[in-house]
Amino acid sequence: MKNLLTLLLLFTLQTAFTQHLKPEATKYHNTFVLGTIDTLRSTVLNETRTLNIFLPEGYNPAGMETYPVIYLLDGSANEDFIHICGVVQFFNLQFNMPKTIVVGIANVDRKQDFTFPTTVAQDKKDFPTTGGSEKFITFIEKELQPYINQRYKTNQERSIIGQSLGGLLASEILLKKPGLFNHYYIVSPSFWWDKESLLTQFAVAKQIGPSGKSSIYIAVGNEGKVMVKDAKTLSKLLKKQANPNQKLEYQYFPKEDHGSILHQAIYKALELQYRKK
Repeated sequence: MKNLLTLLLLFTLQTAFTQHLKPEATKYHNTFVLGTIDTLRSTVLNETRTLNIFLPEGYNPAGMETYPVIYLLDGSANEDFIHICGVVQFFNLQFNMPKTIVVGIANVDRKQDFTFPTTVAQDKKDFPTTGGSEKFITFIEKELQPYINQRYKTNQERSIIGQSLGGLLASEILLKKPGLFNHYYIVSPSFWWDKESLLTQFAVAKQIGPSGKSSIYIAVGNEGKVMVKDAKTLSKLLKKQANPNQKLEYQYFPKEDHGSILHQAIYKALELQYRKK
């Protein structure tokens, strides 16, 4: 009986203590919202795509102000969306970068979306779903950009960020559909795909990049001789174009590897573009 009374007393005290703390605890518990999640049904891709959207501070859907847009490949929440938004917000806060919308395109099958068909038999065997970049570029042009322009307060300033296979895709867009973006951030592009055939196409192209004012930033880390050589080759090919409206930057990051380079490269790219000397 004594033990039962003791247990009842302890239960009563614990309940009272918990109820006493609950209002105080919830007082400090609020949700931190970084952005919004949209879903877009794509007829071109025959699938529904997830878009992570970062809207800058003060964004007003009913206001007159319009905003540049950065389209981020590998833009899933567990990939590059959060840290790239942080860099963009930092440069908007501290330097001369305008308030910017970031659209993170979440992946479904990045090998399929970011690569064109290969002639290499072993690659076909190892990566059987590859070769869908033409459809994905059409999705960006015909469905994604119109959706973002209709739903959000955008202007004509558009950028794309891509690393690795994403850098390969961004480079393919630069070559084949240059007007889709004004600014290209190409990091560690996987030009080894299909025996560097995309670089061969760059070499014979008469004009590379948008015809108007634009910028192209190319970066590579300590990621092996082939990747470094290929990134440098793209930079040299672009320099030969001598487009007076095009700003070109190439940077090598000897202390960064394939996993660490993107954050450092985008920080440096935005610093070169927006930080006043």
